Amino acid sequence: MTQNAAHSPIKGILWMVLTGLLFVFVNVIVKHVGPVVPPAESAFLRYALGLVFVIPMLRPMLNAGLTRRQLSLFGLRGVLHTIAVIFWFFAMSRIPLAEVTALGYLNPIFVTLGASVLLGEPLRLRRLLAVAAALLGALIILRPGLREIVPGHLAQLCAAVFFAGSYLIAKRLSGEVSATVVVGMLSVTVAIGLTPFALADWVTPTMAQLGWMFLVACFATAGHYTMTFAFAAAPLTVTQPVTFLQLVWAISMGAIFFAEPVDIYVLLGGGVIISAISYIAWREATARRPVTPAAAKTKF
Repeated sequence: MTQNAAHSPIKGILWMVLTGLLFVFVNVIVKHVGPVVPPAESAFLRYALGLVFVIPMLRPMLNAGLTRRQLSLFGLRGVLHTIAVIFWFFAMSRIPLAEVTALGYLNPIFVTLGASVLLGEPLRLRRLLAVAAALLGALIILRPGLREIVPGHLAQLCAAVFFAGSYLIAKRLSGEVSATVVVGMLSVTVAIGLTPFALADWVTPTMAQLGWMFLVACFATAGHYTMTFAFAAAPLTVTQPVTFLQLVWAISMGAIFFAEPVDIYVLLGGGVIISAISYIAWREATARRPVTPAAAKTKF
């Protein structure tokens, strides 16, 4: 944490509020288009249209001198992220906006578990209890045995797992190449990876649908930039709790635009998950060993 970050909490909070709004707009547009355009095609259009933002990254990518091992890791990350976004787009078209958002908060929890299992990072008792609390939050949202668990719920849980795998590889690569190369390679590999899935169930989109998906790319790109500004302005312990507002907005927009009922259990479960993530972020900040990303950081 830089000294500047310690003195800019309000700026960090405002940037994170804007980040949450941008990602909610992404969710709303995807859900709006979802019933008409197949999930894999929607995901492909988001990344294909977003390649326009990769153009400034091409020179650094070509000059990076990537090794065969790094190319293999980028390829593996592209596969994991491709599967994740297909699951995510499917979930968005099948379950309420608020439930997708709340279950999406599990991404950093799976990253924490993956970092322990695959990277050997310690998982001490208090962090383990925080992980258990987050999983309890997911059970509050899903309420197995009290209501039907539909494929959309399972798809979002799978998306969280695959997004976590993608982040862990990015974490390893970020120490070897620039952030520009990491982001650019992800965009290219995922666009390529989604192509056969999109073509297998292709529905010719209208100009309006193409416009909507380009907006998704714009909002998602802007969200990653504002999120970066938030992290630069304030520590995770300040910005992390603000991500809970994204769930509040998701519930509100789901009710307004899609007539989705307000589910208090989703709000409660999401609150439990965010509290657990915030605790983990606080522990990492005090230990000065950041390993778990913010909830928004693992989004596509």
